[in-house]
Amino acid sequence: MIPPEQDADFICQMEEVLDLYSQSEDPSYPLVCFDEASKQLSKETHIPQAAGPGQVAREDYQYERNGTANLFMFSAPLLGWRHVEVTEQRTQIDYAQQMKWLVDVGFPGALQIRVVQDNLNTHVKASLYKAFEAPEARRILERLDFHYTPKHGSWLNMAEIELSVLSRQCLDRRIPDLETLKIEVAAWETRRNDTANKIDWQFTTQDARIKLKHLYPSFEE
Repeated sequence: MIPPEQDADFICQMEEVLDLYSQSEDPSYPLVCFDEASKQLSKETHIPQAAGPGQVAREDYQYERNGTANLFMFSAPLLGWRHVEVTEQRTQIDYAQQMKWLVDVGFPGALQIRVVQDNLNTHVKASLYKAFEAPEARRILERLDFHYTPKHGSWLNMAEIELSVLSRQCLDRRIPDLETLKIEVAAWETRRNDTANKIDWQFTTQDARIKLKHLYPSFEE
């Protein structure tokens, strides 16, 4: 969804993110996109029939809902790297723990990590202070440089592309429980990281100034 008319707030945040995407990779300041999604867990009510000669695999249309799971997605598009963490929920505490993982495990040698994320209510610095004591929260935040996509501009977050690939390649079937989901997602992550699949982002600030010209304030002389 893109605003239908002039929106200075939108273009300000959009250009900030697009300028980040145009920069070269710097190991000391890696670019990481962060997003999250949910997955409905579904148990089979009848044993599926495996594929055989002249017969496709079959599964009953009925299934049993078994709750939902949350997927936190990290994507470093210039490196061809991604990491997915499966959790039961997506609270501020869960978000803070993901940021700590990113700093201490994902990129421990980075001076500062540039994080592109959406404007969800959990994606705030205060979440770190809810999860950790003040010195620890400050230590983590000093290693993070947050950049937010504009409202109605989540499509600017490249982590959405990785979530789409994950959905098509791994999640487009019934998965019965949290532990199975963790195993399947971890296998997908390993395969995709082994081939270092990168994202070829083509949309630039100059493109935006032409294709989304209607969003920019007009100045009459």
